[in-house]
Formats: sequence, C-alpha cells, structure tokens
Amino acid sequence: MKKQIASTSAPQAVGPYSQAVAAGGLLFVSGQIPLDPETGKIVEGDIQAQAGRIFKNIGAILHEAGLDFSNVVSATVFLTDIGDFAAVNAVYAEYFKEGVLPARSAVQVCALPKQAKLEISCVAVQEQ
Repeated sequence: MKKQIASTSAPQAVGPYSQAVAAGGLLFVSGQIPLDPETGKIVEGDIQAQAGRIFKNIGAILHEAGLDFSNVVSATVFLTDIGDFAAVNAVYAEYFKEGVLPARSAVQVCALPKQAKLEISCVAVQEQ
C-alpha cells in the first residue's frame, strides 16, 4: 500500500507527481529544485543559497511524514555544473553530519526544470 505525502511548507508539485510517496516502510521524496514555496519561483542567490532552500523543502516533506534527515538512507544530487559540487557538498554536510550517512550519487545534467542549477531527491526509511 502506498500513501501520498504533501506539505504546504514545500513547493507544490509542478507536474503529475507527488512531493513524496510512502510505501513499504520507505519514503520516496521527489526531486526538489530551489523553489520558494510561497512564490513558486527559484530563490535568488548563489548555489549554496539554492541548496539551502532545497534542504528546507526536503525537511518540510520529511517532517510531514514524521521523519527527519536522520531517516534519509539515499540521496541523488543533480547539478547543471559539476564545478558547483564542493559548494553544494558544504551545505549538504550541514544536514548530514553524524550517524550513518546516506548513500549518495551526484551527477551533472544538461538541464533541470525551470532552469534550476540543482535538484536533489532522496529516500528515507520509516522506523518500524
């Protein structure tokens, strides 16, 4: 059985998908771009400001499911410029700094929705 998870503190989906889906003891969080949930627009600022917004959005979705960043077991980072990896990694490390760190992939892509420079998706485990 699967359950849709939606938070009003994170941007609404910009297409036919859920912010997150809980199934089989896991929470699958859709890729988040740096959208301000109030305006629906990409936040201004450098890649670190954009990464911070993404993690706030992911945090809101996790919270809606009764979870937090310690529950995340896997993350995928999509960058339009792999040269931004170190700057994004610095922000990432603020959210994942102790315990068992998530498995992670980071890849450069040619384009992301709404001309975003960064997108992050993750999978979290729901404690049984």
